[in-house]
Amino acid sequence: MGIYINKGNNAFRNIVRQEYVDKTSLIPLINATIDTENRYSCVTRCRRFGKSMAAKMLCAYYDKSCSSRELFRGLKAEHAPSFEAYLNKYYVISIDMTDFTTKYRRERDIVKRMQNRVINDVLAEFPQISKQDDDDLMDILYRVYQSTGERFVMIIDEWDAILREMGTDDDITTAYVDLLRRLFKGSGSDDVFAAAYLTGILPIKKYNTESALNNFCEYSMIDPAFLASCYGFTNEEVQRLAERHGASMESLKLWYDGYKIGCETSIYNPYSVMKALQRRSCRSYWTTTGAYDSVITYIQMNFEGLKDDIIRMLAGERVYVNTSKFQNDMRIVRSKNDVLTVLIHLGYLAYDEDAQECYMPNKEVAEEFLNAVEDTSWTRLVDAITASQNLLEATIAGNEEAVSKAIDVAHDEHTSILSYNDENSLACVLTVAYIWARNEYIIHREYATGKGYADLVMIPRRNVEKPALIIELKFNHTADTAIDQIKRKQYPAKIAEYTGDLLLVGINYDKETKQHSCKIERMVKV
Repeated sequence: MGIYINKGNNAFRNIVRQEYVDKTSLIPLINATIDTENRYSCVTRCRRFGKSMAAKMLCAYYDKSCSSRELFRGLKAEHAPSFEAYLNKYYVISIDMTDFTTKYRRERDIVKRMQNRVINDVLAEFPQISKQDDDDLMDILYRVYQSTGERFVMIIDEWDAILREMGTDDDITTAYVDLLRRLFKGSGSDDVFAAAYLTGILPIKKYNTESALNNFCEYSMIDPAFLASCYGFTNEEVQRLAERHGASMESLKLWYDGYKIGCETSIYNPYSVMKALQRRSCRSYWTTTGAYDSVITYIQMNFEGLKDDIIRMLAGERVYVNTSKFQNDMRIVRSKNDVLTVLIHLGYLAYDEDAQECYMPNKEVAEEFLNAVEDTSWTRLVDAITASQNLLEATIAGNEEAVSKAIDVAHDEHTSILSYNDENSLACVLTVAYIWARNEYIIHREYATGKGYADLVMIPRRNVEKPALIIELKFNHTADTAIDQIKRKQYPAKIAEYTGDLLLVGINYDKETKQHSCKIERMVKV
């Protein structure tokens, strides 16, 4: 057992000793790539999404220095036809690249040092193999293959750590990329490696129109292909955990759901779900300094429309994003689309591939995003959040004049977001104005109620002792007309299924005076 070669199965054993959500369905999918043109896999997900746990699982499965059969007993992989064929059959080289970026952060020869450490481990396992002065890691591995016929599975966790943390040094990045090319794109690569599995945050960097390692199959937050359900928790998995722990599924969904990854429409942050269950409290467990600092940098970039899009997403809206031009390099950010794409890879935004839209996935991420915004020099959104809190309080208090004035201010602040010429435009401004309400309400646009659709419906979350709000919007009419429409279309009858106490809110915008008017009526369940 070495430091980097055949590390054994203790790491995965420690994982399954705890409450393990079975993600071994990944194993037959990787088995299907062995000794094929698709043998090189690169999986990228945001931090704390299960990448490292999956890497440890694969190490335990393929490592021929140990017996891992008992660890997989009763798990999904055990029932796969390929399970026995590859169980504990390979020499596994496993590297966590952050070990090296931490130890050799200030060393410009970090790539050479890393190679030497791994070479020493390999030579200790194969003492009959000679080493020449100019040998690199690939020379040694190929010599092992020629001498013994043994082949390798290589697993590199956080493969892009050097590029993310030391990417400003071209000599380091060039040496690292050259090493990866030597390993996985050389003439002897397919002989030496039965498979390779890389994990990271960013997909492989693009150089002009192709990547340095275009023989890798990539599975990212944006394009996960058939690995979508192998990382993160599905709705069914969280439902089982919630029942087992007596936890609120509604709270777990509010805080940690919201990622649409490929064909999986409901993916939860697994690290945060498990922390919430262990500590019996839903709150943000996702603080990661590196990503947090990056968010602050990106949202302050002066790209046209970026800040307006951030406001819209914090208000629950979705925005279009073109992810195709991003170079997969956090230092090369040339447009608003690049910023949004980076934030998707970092997990601060979710991505709907079908609609090509991004959005804030859940309360945990929104809170972290707001924290990042507050640490910037951008006071506009901070002021908007304070104003939104005051607006909600004024609405619940029935202060029609204060509500009208607050919406006037919101209109003036956010007219750059969209043209202001109909009820839909007014509804968009209202969703921004009520950003704060999302802490306590589930907000619906165009909500089916009675005989029609309410423009805006705000239903209090569980354990929130506040009335539901039905907001009807009018353009060049009157606030009283809006209230009458609510009553005429029997909106409250539908909302009453959720709560008894209702506020009917009518808002009108007069295009000539450029002023809003408001009418509020309270309906109390008897």
